[in-house]
Amino acid sequence: MQLTIGKLAAAGDVGVETIRYYQRRGLMDTPARSGGDGWGGGVRRYDENDLRRLKFIRSAQASGFTLEEIAELLALEESDDRVRVRSLARQRIDALDTKIAQMTDTRAALARLADQCAASDKGPCPILAAFEP
Repeated sequence: MQLTIGKLAAAGDVGVETIRYYQRRGLMDTPARSGGDGWGGGVRRYDENDLRRLKFIRSAQASGFTLEEIAELLALEESDDRVRVRSLARQRIDALDTKIAQMTDTRAALARLADQCAASDKGPCPILAAFEP
């Protein structure tokens, strides 16, 4: 399978600029241009490994990993250092647990404000008042 950057982007459900950004960040290789002569000649071709890497990056991002952490995960894939991979995963789980707790608290506070707002039509709205500086 040989893909242009546009077809790789479509297959990975990202934009072409996203792939270029990943290349600038060192997460993906930039293949040499095939054929052509001189500047602008030829087309860069991507293969299954490029698509697999792109999908890996997107999946890791969806799980909340930063691009720096993803770069480390990609490097760890070569070394098979499962201890470090587990450590990164546990750090991500801890960060998610913290965020879930914060969002749960925020949801509860907003629900209280909505109940207070519904309790009376007099005076300022408690929801709007809560957001005033």
